[in-house]
Amino acid sequence: MRDLNRLNLEGRTALITGAATGIGHATALRLAQAGAAVVVNHLGRTEQAHALVDRITAAGGRAWAIEADVSDGRAVSAMLAQLAAVAPAVDILVNNAGIIQEKPFLDTTEAEWDRMLNVDLKSVFLMCRAVLPGMVARGQGVVVNIASDLGILGRANFAAYCTAKAGVIGLTRSLAREFAPAIRVNAIAPGPVDTAMVSLESMSAETIELELAIPQRRFAQAEEIAATALFLASDLSRFYCGQVLGPNGGSVMP
Repeated sequence: MRDLNRLNLEGRTALITGAATGIGHATALRLAQAGAAVVVNHLGRTEQAHALVDRITAAGGRAWAIEADVSDGRAVSAMLAQLAAVAPAVDILVNNAGIIQEKPFLDTTEAEWDRMLNVDLKSVFLMCRAVLPGMVARGQGVVVNIASDLGILGRANFAAYCTAKAGVIGLTRSLAREFAPAIRVNAIAPGPVDTAMVSLESMSAETIELELAIPQRRFAQAEEIAATALFLASDLSRFYCGQVLGPNGGSVMP
């Protein structure tokens, strides 16, 4: 019973980037079910974001949808200013927003490289820079960064994505050392997850074969990754610092 109580997030506000779909959507639901008030950040996903907010509030929870491009510093500042009117304190930050591209390295343009690193890595920097001062002032907080097993493994035809996610892991470890013990910063490096971004329909046959060659022989469901996010957001993970948890089906065994 004590452990179950430590999963209770009542009285806390969680901000999840890229939360209208996929892992972010599942994480927003899971944290809301644990009692957190949830801020659903999205970009161009108004219908899905508001449907998620409606679902959470219909179940008795509190949620808001805020559109912002989290790879743009001015947009991030504007989102935090907007959020301050309804939920001045962000207790849990989940940096989930991301994109992926399968393309040979020599065919990757400078613009494609920049976009990948802006969305998948720079956004984490910008969100942490915006939210951490408030956590420092309050002497507590949790940051969960969504990386990828490919940030550890590397993969042909995914150089930009692998580089960005490896950067997320490095940033996670650096921030964990800088802001501990008051603020816990950890990462999740999922294996293949069946979402619109990464799915059997969107990847090449060669990539699908690689993904299904892991010991579990399947893609994860977004809810399985959200369960790890809930653990890291909760008091059950109080001794976790700078860790990279791997719900990956066995793709990485450190």
